[in-house]
Amino acid sequence: MKTQPTASHFIDGAYVEDATGAPIDVIYPATGKVIATVHEATPAIVAQAIDAARRAQPVWATLSGTERGRILRRAADMIRDRNHDLSVLETYDTGKPYQETSVADATSGADALEYFGGIAATLTGEHIPLGGDNWVYTRREPLGICVGIGAWNYPTQIACWKGAPALACGNAMIFKPSETTPLCALKVAEILHEAGLPAGLYNVVQGKGAVGAALVTDPRVDKVSLTGSVPTGRKVYAAAAEGIKHVTMELGGKSPLVIFEDADIENAVSGAIMGNFYSSGQVCSNGTRVFVHRAIKEAFLERLSARLGNAVIGDPMAPETSFGPMVSEQQLNIVLSYIEKGRAEGARLVHGGARLDREGYYVQPSVFADVTDDMAIAREEIFGPVMAVLDFEDEDDVIARANATEFGLAAGVFTRDLARAHRVAARFEAGTCYINSYNDAPVEAPFGGSKLSGVGRENSKEAIAHYSQVKSVFVRMDDMEAPF
Repeated sequence: MKTQPTASHFIDGAYVEDATGAPIDVIYPATGKVIATVHEATPAIVAQAIDAARRAQPVWATLSGTERGRILRRAADMIRDRNHDLSVLETYDTGKPYQETSVADATSGADALEYFGGIAATLTGEHIPLGGDNWVYTRREPLGICVGIGAWNYPTQIACWKGAPALACGNAMIFKPSETTPLCALKVAEILHEAGLPAGLYNVVQGKGAVGAALVTDPRVDKVSLTGSVPTGRKVYAAAAEGIKHVTMELGGKSPLVIFEDADIENAVSGAIMGNFYSSGQVCSNGTRVFVHRAIKEAFLERLSARLGNAVIGDPMAPETSFGPMVSEQQLNIVLSYIEKGRAEGARLVHGGARLDREGYYVQPSVFADVTDDMAIAREEIFGPVMAVLDFEDEDDVIARANATEFGLAAGVFTRDLARAHRVAARFEAGTCYINSYNDAPVEAPFGGSKLSGVGRENSKEAIAHYSQVKSVFVRMDDMEAPF
């Protein structure tokens, strides 16, 4: 495979290998076969990455935003030019269909690099007049060394979503991909370097939790950005707090999707499909609690089942395939266990519910109806293609039920009544909301959650605040007074 990276790590502008690190097999989810092996970062590799970042970052910070942005925009163009090869690699890494990766992964990463490349030159301070001859000016300055810890569902996108704002603000980035999908971030680093990014500013090291812990707890690291589960988030947040480091946490969810009786059913079904079965259900913001007004529930379920029958499940590299496998055998087993819980708790299985009899980690897109709020499939994040459909009749009641969760990442509403749509969106306890749509993630818009779904925001101008700090400079032009 010509898109294959040539070593386990990318440090100081070059591929680096240290075969003394524990081997990590890369498994293609469509077949269950090993397609590559990387080596976990040893303490020497971690130290090498931090040393490179520490050496490179101060020089990078002295460049103008225009100069930094020019390199990021060049990298964005290169990613788009190589979209096919990068999408193939993403498919091998994750198992997601090429039909999806070719339009949603590297392209989204390129959008982030282009956006933050364009915004880099606008990162200015302000003048604050205080009356008389005194005034304050502010400087927006980089944090220093940022550590990014990625999830396995969008490895290329996440590597760029974290790297682009960090680099635009003048920081260095050390990125640790998920050990399940270690390949794509290496190509992002390679392209950034080829685009002119000075050596040491974007480093990739492989490993599991111990490597992440070594990076997070190093006193030379100034910022940690994690995309992952709530249990991992608790550990990383606590470790970062020991050093009073800046933190962004983009964690999980159990998001509601509310479909009112006046909704366009075809559009609502499309939203439910995008909010439950894209990436085989492996999306943190998925709207897996689908509240459907009782008046249209059966019509919704009938149309949903018909549409799911059109899903093409098969070889992810085939252009017609629209639904791929779970990322790993472990994730497959988690999903199957929740399907059994749904059955045991008395939910009505409307569609799917079984593992496919073929190699790889395939499970059917599955829908449960007559779900109640206390069932495990309605309370716990599954991270797989399992939709829970719940009934409702009253707006106030459904809002209370939608918000009755420890998570707060996303929420959606489908209705033709725009006054109601905006009213409902305002009452959702979630950081990212949708009206008559679901799971859009343009780089221009902030993305993130509330409650246990995380802190901080990725993308948009909001991300700049999480990768920089403001220095105030008081300027006295008149004489200084003192009491003695």
